[in-house]
Amino acid sequence: MKKILIFGGIIVLIFAAIAIVTNMQNASKVEDNPYGKEDLRQSTIDLLDNPNYANQVTPDELDERIASGEPTTVYFFSPECEHCLRTTPMLAPLAEDMDVDMVQLNLIEFNEWAKYNIQSTPTLVHFEDGQAVDGIVGAASESDYEDFFNRNVLN
Repeated sequence: MKKILIFGGIIVLIFAAIAIVTNMQNASKVEDNPYGKEDLRQSTIDLLDNPNYANQVTPDELDERIASGEPTTVYFFSPECEHCLRTTPMLAPLAEDMDVDMVQLNLIEFNEWAKYNIQSTPTLVHFEDGQAVDGIVGAASESDYEDFFNRNVLN
């Protein structure tokens, strides 16, 4: 019985040490993040160093851009959406290659679904003069996104 208690105690100490190390690593990653928040979900933390998620925008910044009437292309995504995780590695480089300023709004960190009338992720929307003028809801092909950019941004 004594051996079981010692073994159990060692296991608890190992798990506690792992939890402490993980929390310290996450805390260092979260410093100066583009979300302006200290408390991020793990799925977001996992994407902080990923260059495909480098053009993040906060809801306040997005509202300001849209209200100004400036043409704005927004990719609404969730880091917990399997379709987003497959779409982003194709879409973000495409936007960059086509010289499209596509900002990204993380709907897990900023629960703004209703505000922007987003029904599912991924969703790509182009705004002009403060209004949504076109969008793609759900995962699409690279050629569909390329057509979207040509039709709305590069016309």
